[in-house]
Amino acid sequence: MATRLVQINMKAHDDAALGRFWAEALGWGIDSEGPGVTNLEPVGFTYPDPAAVCIDLIARPEPKTVKNRVHLDLATTSTAHQEELVARLKSLGATPVDVGQGDVPWTVMADPEGNEFCVLEPRPVYRDTGPIAAVVVDCTDPREMARFWGKAMDWTLHEVTDDSATMRSAKGVGPYLEFLRTPDTKSGWNRVHLDVRPYPGADPAAEADRLRSLGATDPGIDQSTIHWTILADPEGNEFCLLTPA
Repeated sequence: MATRLVQINMKAHDDAALGRFWAEALGWGIDSEGPGVTNLEPVGFTYPDPAAVCIDLIARPEPKTVKNRVHLDLATTSTAHQEELVARLKSLGATPVDVGQGDVPWTVMADPEGNEFCVLEPRPVYRDTGPIAAVVVDCTDPREMARFWGKAMDWTLHEVTDDSATMRSAKGVGPYLEFLRTPDTKSGWNRVHLDVRPYPGADPAAEADRLRSLGATDPGIDQSTIHWTILADPEGNEFCLLTPA
């Protein structure tokens, strides 16, 4: 059995407004499951497909208090494109932010609700990812995260070092999933987290048990009213195991 990354779950004070920002930023379409839930995916996309990792924005009242441990890196095709994208994002309500990055060729920004993201300089490795180059997870041990997520999902591990690890769908399409070593530790629950989904025919309970055998833990969240399973990876990052599809 195996699962795969299908979407990013992002909490928002105003899911509709933040959804409009990210839809404009990525050139994606907007859908809604109802009040408080906004779904984003490429226009004409058939979910789930490894060609894209979608975004679900969920309304929650809690304020953002710390830097997110999960963020998006946006791809560009040239220096001019990078400059144009940064300018367009500013016009949509994004702002440049300083997270201690120093003098780097990429631009660190925050969306209208303060969620950090990066607009990368052009890099050949991201030439075919679509607008999202990578989903990036801060961690203290990239090798351990690569071990867990490499066994949890059927994605291909591309590179592992003491400082970073990179994987991508085995079909060689869509964004990368990257783990970057950072000195800060997790504080509180993540406002942005990964959602993974087993393939059709899988037993959700058996898959949850398999993930626990790899090192996932139960984060102690009341799950009595939901039909998916909330788990945490070996560094305590919450993620959702959705129903098979």
